[in-house]
Amino acid sequence: MTWVTAVARLRARREPGVLVTVAAVRGHAPRDAGAKLVVGRSGTWGSIGGGNVEAVAIDRAREMIAAAERKPELIDFALNDKVTNRHGVQCCGGTVAVLLEPLPVVRAVAVFGVGHVGLELARILARQDLDLHLIDSRADVIAPERLDVLADAVAQVHVHHTPLLPEEVLEELPHGTHVLIMTHDHAEDAALCDAALRTTHLGSIGLIGSAAKWARFRERLATEGGHDAAVIDRIKTPIGLPGITGKEPATIAVSVAADLLRAFEQERR
Repeated sequence: MTWVTAVARLRARREPGVLVTVAAVRGHAPRDAGAKLVVGRSGTWGSIGGGNVEAVAIDRAREMIAAAERKPELIDFALNDKVTNRHGVQCCGGTVAVLLEPLPVVRAVAVFGVGHVGLELARILARQDLDLHLIDSRADVIAPERLDVLADAVAQVHVHHTPLLPEEVLEELPHGTHVLIMTHDHAEDAALCDAALRTTHLGSIGLIGSAAKWARFRERLATEGGHDAAVIDRIKTPIGLPGITGKEPATIAVSVAADLLRAFEQERR
């Protein structure tokens, strides 16, 4: 398996890893600059030459994974028999610099409703390195030709057509997915809010709409859904930055995206 395939597989499995690269070589060394190794929690793919250099790099990579470190790290090795190494002696005679780059699990965002605002929001979020799930009960709004604007996305875009029960997608979403509810149908929004509150592995839950809409939803979630106040408070509404009040779809999308990205930054602190 190539290192590119290994990185893609870790991402698809939503598992963290570290990309290890021989950054520089002076003198003799087991591998030339550019050799790569991918380290996961329990497996490795590729090689930077074996021996002490590779063993130390794997140990350090797994420490970085365990600590959820995000900053890359450069390690220098002297390959001679006078250096005390953790995993034996390598006496090639050269020096090697090895770069360790964390491959964290990317965030996941699910947008329920890809109407005017939802599509504008998808265009913005698609420029971020994340898993983006777009869900709608209407086939025409998620048709390939309409989503062509996402063709150059940085994000991994997953499209779900849910003509009957959009809320069933919630169980399939990755752990920690941030959910944004903005469908064309208030009844669909209400069902999604109820189902999202019952889905324990999700991240934040946001709902678009007015104060009057939320007042009706909140009462329904309490009386018909049986949710207590603390659980209902998991839903954030309105969504977006409070200082941005424009009602154009693109303006609302910018506000919602900025608020979400701000929340991501706060999570890292």
